[in-house]
Amino acid sequence: MSESEKICDISPKAKEEINRFRFKKNASNTALVLKIDREKQLVTVDELIDDVSIDDLQEYLPSHQPRYIIYSYKMLHDDSRISYPMCFIFYTPRDSQMELGILYAKTRLALQREADLTRFYEIRELEEMTEEWLKEKLK
Repeated sequence: MSESEKICDISPKAKEEINRFRFKKNASNTALVLKIDREKQLVTVDELIDDVSIDDLQEYLPSHQPRYIIYSYKMLHDDSRISYPMCFIFYTPRDSQMELGILYAKTRLALQREADLTRFYEIRELEEMTEEWLKEKLK
C-alpha cells in the first residue's frame, strides 16, 4: 500500500477514550477531539473538553490542521424533552496541507465505524460550526 493510500490505525488509548465517551452520562455539551500523529500513523486523543458550546469549541481547534470531533450535544426539544445526540464532525480547513487532508479523509470512515456514530458532518471553516448549524443538521 502506498503512503497516499494508507489508513491510520486508531491507538488503543483513543479507542478506550471513544468507548468511555460514548457511554458517559453527560449533563452538558462535551467534545472529544482526535488527531492523527503523522509519524506514528495513529489516531490519538487531542483533548477532552467538558461543558463546551459548539461555538466555543472553535477556540480549541487549530485553524490550519484537520481534526475529528465527537460531540455530545444537550438538545432541548419543543416538547421540553432533553436528548443528547452524539455527532461525528470532520473538520478539514481549506488551507491545510493537502497530504494531511487526504490522510484524515482516508481514515475518517474507519474512525467513524470505531465510534459507531451515524450522524456525520463535515466542515471546512471553523466559523461554519455554530449552534444554529448543528441544530439545523440535527432536525
